[in-house]
This record gives sequence, C-alpha cells and structure tokens, in this order.
Amino acid sequence: MAILLDHLIVPSRNPVASAQSLADILAVPWEAERGHFTPVYVNETLTLDFAEREQFASHHYCFHVSDAEFDGIFGRVRAAGIPYRTSPRGPDDLQLNTRMGGRNFYWNDSDGHVWEVLTVSYARPQPAAAGLASS
Repeated sequence: MAILLDHLIVPSRNPVASAQSLADILAVPWEAERGHFTPVYVNETLTLDFAEREQFASHHYCFHVSDAEFDGIFGRVRAAGIPYRTSPRGPDDLQLNTRMGGRNFYWNDSDGHVWEVLTVSYARPQPAAAGLASS
C-alpha cells in the first residue's frame, strides 16, 4: 500500500466558520461536526480536521491542482473578495505568480494560516522528469 496522508489538524478560533470558508473556496464537502473536529474532505484520501484552539502558530497549507481546478478556486476567491498575493508573505498584490511555468497564489484565512494553490509543484520535480524511484 502506498503511504497516504490521511488527515491534518488545522487549529482554529472558529472551526466551523473556517472549515466552511475553505470548503466553499475549494468546492469540496465538509461537516459542521464529526466528533471533536470540523472536517473538510479535500479529496478521497485527505481530510483537514479543524479543531478549536485558543493559541497556535499559523501554518502554511498548499494544494497542487489542475488548471481547471485552479480556475474555479481562483474565481471563488475573487468573487468572495478575499485578498491574495504572489508570495507567502508580503502585501496582497492581487496578482498571480507564474514561476516554474504554472500559476499559484496565496491568501490568509481569519486564523492567520497561509493557503496556497498551484498548478506546477516546486516542492519536488515531476517523477518522470527527475527519475524519482521508490525505495
């Protein structure tokens, strides 16, 4: 079996509102409550479990998406009037980044987390191009 990331805990001051906002942006299902969490079902294998916390550091979450998914997400961010930018930190310049031949942008949620969507991953080379092998 391949190793799959199953879920992440996303600390939040208002987990229901934060989860609903992200689910709306990504156009994915979510639940207001499942046990102690407010889950956002990103895809068949990954759930983001929003959990109420008083204090926490901000985190960076990035989604690698297709061009069509990017267009939908970007359209929903713009329609919601959410400020966005070309870099993880810095001013909201309302521009897209096109480095690496793809498109990406960043935005912050109400908890200070940095969210990113990109069409070309810069975290690792494409497996076929780089000759990556599994151990």
